[in-house]
Amino acid sequence: MNVRHIARLAGVSPSAVSLALRDSPRISAKTKARILKLAKDTGYAPDANIVQLMRHIRKPAGVRQLACFGVISFYDTPKPWERSRHLERIYEGMKRRSGELGFRLEPLWLRAPGMTFRRAASILAARGIKGALCFGSPDFDQEFPAEFGELAVVTVGLSISTPLHRVTSHFYNDTLRALHRVHELGYRKPGLVLGAYEDTRSAYAHASAYLGWCEHMLGADAALPVLRVREVEEPALTGWYVKHRPDVVLFVHAPDMIGRFRAFLDRLQIEVPKRLGVAVLSHEVEGSGFSGLQQNQDLMGAWAVELLASRIANNDFGIPANPRIEMVESEWTEGKTL
Repeated sequence: MNVRHIARLAGVSPSAVSLALRDSPRISAKTKARILKLAKDTGYAPDANIVQLMRHIRKPAGVRQLACFGVISFYDTPKPWERSRHLERIYEGMKRRSGELGFRLEPLWLRAPGMTFRRAASILAARGIKGALCFGSPDFDQEFPAEFGELAVVTVGLSISTPLHRVTSHFYNDTLRALHRVHELGYRKPGLVLGAYEDTRSAYAHASAYLGWCEHMLGADAALPVLRVREVEEPALTGWYVKHRPDVVLFVHAPDMIGRFRAFLDRLQIEVPKRLGVAVLSHEVEGSGFSGLQQNQDLMGAWAVELLASRIANNDFGIPANPRIEMVESEWTEGKTL
């Protein structure tokens, strides 16, 4: 039973039925009573979602509020994207795509003084927020709070240990792409220098891809030992380079280490790319002068929004039984080091 059917029974227009059901003074009391009786006799019940949508549409454009996504993180700062260019680009991608889909973003700081997970969940519920975008946590073992079980959530990266829908860089495939690229250029002895933090945050994908590729492409014993460093540790780097003599290095580290790696190569008087090729995989490669792969943060943010919107549309709330992971490939930057 719907409004059009009631209108046919009452011999009036669907708009007249709609006015009567809203108790509008624009329709006579007699006609209103007849329509309401027909609605009751036929068992008509309005769809609450449609009623809410129509109320929103009927508001003047100047006072309408866009539907909202919460933005949360487990960092010790209210808006971690204001301190990290990497997170800022993800946030910009989220904001852009949210606007295109008719949503606004509302940050909520989970670590604010006096804030508890229960209180944060109640704030989101009071504001009518059904979905949240999560920026992850500095703690790789962070579990997602049960208090947010009524929300649809999409997180960025791999730092939340709870199975959630998530968007992340395609670390494994990025390493394969870089190795294929240097192989096509004629390099045959690649080495991998890997930041310890990046190793963990990628769930060891870079090292796995490197070892598998070397065995498949170059032979069982072709892979050099992976050098894991917390920073640009010159004694370790010097000893590793002198002992193994790679002809090209894949350097996977944080952006602030890229310049320090360049300085290290200069101090050792290693001519790049004449004597050694270098490909960098990082959050920021563009502008460094290095060739390599830079993460596509804008697309990561956009895909997170699209995934969240689809979860809400599919009534998929809470911790998912079958979490979806979408992986974004990085973009090649052409520098002068290959």
